[in-house]
Amino acid sequence: MTTSVATIDFHVTASCDQACPYCWGPRRFRNPVDTETAYRIIARIKEVGARRVVFTGGDPLYRADAVDLIRAAKDIGLETALSTTGDRLTPDILSEVSPILDLISLPLDGSTEEINSRTKHPGHYSAIMNALDWLREHPTIDVKVCSPVTRHNLEDIPAIARLVENYSHSTQARVFYNVFQAYPRAMFKVEWDELLVTDEEFKSLRNRVGDGENIRISFLDHETLDKLYVMVFPDGSMVVPKGADYLKYGPFLDVKNLDAALEASQFDFPKHLRHSQAWVRETTKRNTEQ
Repeated sequence: MTTSVATIDFHVTASCDQACPYCWGPRRFRNPVDTETAYRIIARIKEVGARRVVFTGGDPLYRADAVDLIRAAKDIGLETALSTTGDRLTPDILSEVSPILDLISLPLDGSTEEINSRTKHPGHYSAIMNALDWLREHPTIDVKVCSPVTRHNLEDIPAIARLVENYSHSTQARVFYNVFQAYPRAMFKVEWDELLVTDEEFKSLRNRVGDGENIRISFLDHETLDKLYVMVFPDGSMVVPKGADYLKYGPFLDVKNLDAALEASQFDFPKHLRHSQAWVRETTKRNTEQ
């Protein structure tokens, strides 16, 4: 069976060094799947026809087998992406994953330590700056910087965009910048009124930032973010976020007809595929065209 889904996000752990107030990732999963089960999930992702797996969390680097999981995905022909907070990233880890990792995604909530620390722990800004510095030595890894937009950093996003733009001119890697409108979805209680920006504010921000010169900037509003992701949670269950809900479909390995399950969830296939095209390597494009 093949599916119309291009990318599946594998949340391999819920453990994380951060406590972002807007996070809608998995919480309180104390016993993630073991390595062998994770390998089977990766194989199933390939089997259903997806071409890319995003290892995310929590922070995947909490797992001792994180590099092994990335290697397993690359060995069977999947495109590989790592979404990490950057707190546990080291030069040694980057050297190890460089031959097997296609893209790394790093969060940045402010253009300075002070602004970034409004929603991240102090020191996170420096961790990201170090990571970007180390990544210059590994230009085969595409770099994506992501900023969830909240009331805490709304006015700072243009400065972050300039920071990412300037960085792109200092590396041979492809660099992307994703700007998210913080989405009112979480597995814990959140005072959303203190965080959320309006649709009008987000639209105005998009106009102020404009297009990148050397980077591709993607603006993801609430409408774009809804019914966009297929997720495998740390316990191996398949989840499709819809609105504020987490639609659960049991163990991913037991889902026999993925497309049928996604159609029942009102998953937005066309939007998902358009979003996936925002990051496509030339070799992938040629293979698709053939």
